Amino acid sequence: MLSVVRVHLPSDIPIVGCELTPYVLLRCPDSLLISDDIPESAPIYGCFLRYKWYRIQSDKNVAMCSIHPSEQATLQCLACVKAKIPVAKSYHCSPKCFSDAWQHHRLLHERAASAVNANGNEENTGSGVNTSLTSSQSSGSLTNGTTPLYPVVVSQRNGGETWFEVGRSKTYTPSADDIGHTLKFECAIINAETKLSVGNASTMMSRVIPAPSPTPRRLISVSGVDIPLHLDLDSRLSSSGTFTVLSYNILSDAYATNELYSYCPSWALAWTYRRQNLLREIVGYRADIVCLQEVQSDHFEEFFAPELDKHGYQALFKRKTTEVFSGNINTVDGCATFFRRDRFAHVKKYEVEFNKAAQSLTEALVPSAQKKTALNRLLKDNIALIVVLEAKFNNQGVDNPGKRQLVCVANTHVNVHQELKDVRLWQVHTLLKGLEKIAASADIPMLLCGDFNSAPGSAPHALVAMGKVDPMHPELAVDPLGILRPATKLTHQLPLVSAYTSFARIPVVPGLDQKRRKLDPGTNEPLFTSCTRDHFGTFDYIFYSADSVTVESLLELLDEESLRKDTALPSPEWSSDHIALLAGFRCKPRTRR
Repeated sequence: MLSVVRVHLPSDIPIVGCELTPYVLLRCPDSLLISDDIPESAPIYGCFLRYKWYRIQSDKNVAMCSIHPSEQATLQCLACVKAKIPVAKSYHCSPKCFSDAWQHHRLLHERAASAVNANGNEENTGSGVNTSLTSSQSSGSLTNGTTPLYPVVVSQRNGGETWFEVGRSKTYTPSADDIGHTLKFECAIINAETKLSVGNASTMMSRVIPAPSPTPRRLISVSGVDIPLHLDLDSRLSSSGTFTVLSYNILSDAYATNELYSYCPSWALAWTYRRQNLLREIVGYRADIVCLQEVQSDHFEEFFAPELDKHGYQALFKRKTTEVFSGNINTVDGCATFFRRDRFAHVKKYEVEFNKAAQSLTEALVPSAQKKTALNRLLKDNIALIVVLEAKFNNQGVDNPGKRQLVCVANTHVNVHQELKDVRLWQVHTLLKGLEKIAASADIPMLLCGDFNSAPGSAPHALVAMGKVDPMHPELAVDPLGILRPATKLTHQLPLVSAYTSFARIPVVPGLDQKRRKLDPGTNEPLFTSCTRDHFGTFDYIFYSADSVTVESLLELLDEESLRKDTALPSPEWSSDHIALLAGFRCKPRTRR
């Protein structure tokens, strides 16, 4: 007879919208351990598995803290209630929690005071911690997982608790109705002939919490005027010929370990949570072109490509090479570029493998006796994905109506190792030379996005933004293979400018939140694009060719006050250790030649 050995859930804390898939370990009569699903249509050893999910509701309503969503709230901000701010954001677990969050929390009040109240139908709640949570009793049927609709089963238990059966499939996705309530998963072994239970196991979970939602980042015009992201971008941008580009290192699941990010709750590091949070954020920006780094191969195929397809995006992907990598091939990450099908058409794709360039370099320049040493230093599996797109909007004017508007978008993730600054600079120089060849073959604007693992003022940053590297730059001192000599060869002719330096051009406008636009005064780049406990700095950029493209708008920057004082990135609110960068561009009209 089959028996249940263990039932394990991927997270102790369930979050609204994040699918739960339990791990069920079974022992067969021959002592073989299996974890396969056993449906009624295909029983083994005369048995199949039946699953049930229960929501356990207490007679006492419970509100959860907006800052620490796994903690029960003990106080409520009445100013939020009066301002008709979403009620979930008004709760805190302690006076200290409220005090620590005040600098961030008061922004909700300021924005609510200046916003236009379009409907005025927000939920009305009283003071204190007793809030009216939605009861499942109002729902006569349910659906979850792949199970068809069926009536809610209610069985009263002792101790002032009511059990609602909410699912009959192996997976379950908590809904808003579950917030503040405990979930129970039950797995029963059913005799295929008698349909009676011959064994079962169950597990309880913590209270369901809402998915934490960070304060939305505003899109700021370079003229200093806020552009609300929730407005219909199609109507604003299609007629003007403006398009937006997003660049975001999303933090590969393979790197999101508790050892590296011990300050982040384990449930917030789980991929089942992070993927939904990342998707909500990415879709919310409504960018026309999306460049993502650290996208695992399996996550691209199984999640990002199909999910973003639902939102009108076509997807392209380049996986890192695997000369160095020795793990599961499905978890190799790479660069993914998406573009909206109604705004652009795919023309051409180029794949840059720095390992191939390294092999060619060593064959041509390195003596045979040193080839192995050179390749050990140069082969790092990094890549770049270059896509040529044709705009479906016309920005050429009446004097040149038939000219195609092409855009070249490069998406890269450059080597991270700090002791290999020569390799990083060589990779960036190799990519720029490839882009120069594309620019020479077509009159085309260039966009260069990605994680360069290079701070402002570094040699790679200087090469991209200035077109050359000072021969006396300290990073040129370490060049054991001689790949950077002579320094005069480290040049390019592309007129590339970092989009976020345009923030320095924004005039001072009364009411504009200056703290949101923190720049390094020496470089005019953001003070940081990555913020962990051990890693703080700017490593991500969107570069553009200034002779053919102008910056129209930029996504506001985060600062340290907008991150919780007791954590860093990633966090429950922001699911990567990097922040997203977004810029709005306009292609300059070209004259006939």
